[in-house]
Amino acid sequence: MNIVVSDPKTRKAYTVKSEKPVYVNKRMGEKVDLKAIGLDGFEGKITGGSDKEGFPMHPSIPGTQRKKALLGKGIGFKPTRKGERRRVSVRGNTVSTDIQQLNVVVTAYGAKALSELTGGEAMEEKTKTSFKEQAVKESLENVGKIEADEKIKGKIKG
Repeated sequence: MNIVVSDPKTRKAYTVKSEKPVYVNKRMGEKVDLKAIGLDGFEGKITGGSDKEGFPMHPSIPGTQRKKALLGKGIGFKPTRKGERRRVSVRGNTVSTDIQQLNVVVTAYGAKALSELTGGEAMEEKTKTSFKEQAVKESLENVGKIEADEKIKGKIKG
C-alpha cells in the first residue's frame, strides 16, 4: 500500500510504502496516528485514496465496496458541460485491503522533519518527462554523432 503524506506547511507530498495493510476500517476524515508507517509523533487525517483498479474513494458512499453513483462534480467525475451528471463507479469511504493508495494530510507534527523521516525527496521534486520530451532530448544529443557518422560509408542511409 502506498501512503501519500502531504505536509500543508511546506506544501510537499511524500510517499511511504507499507507492506502490510494499515488503517483498515478507518474512514475518510478520521484522524490517525502515523507511527504505524514509521513517522513517530506525527498525526494525520485520511483525505482519500484509490483501489487497485484506480477507482477513487468517495466520502458520501459508506462502506468498503465499489458502487455506481450519480455525480455532478467533485471526486471521481469532472463534467465537460454545465449541469452534466454521470453515473460512475467509485469506492466507499472506508479503508480496506483493496486500497492501493491512501492520501493523508499531516495535522500534528513530531520532533523531526518529515523529509528526514521519509528518507527521500518530495514527489514534486521528481521530474517526469513525457515520451515526446525524451525523444527531442535524444535527438538533440545525437546531432553531433550523426555528422561524425556521415563520414563512415554505409552506416547511415540517406
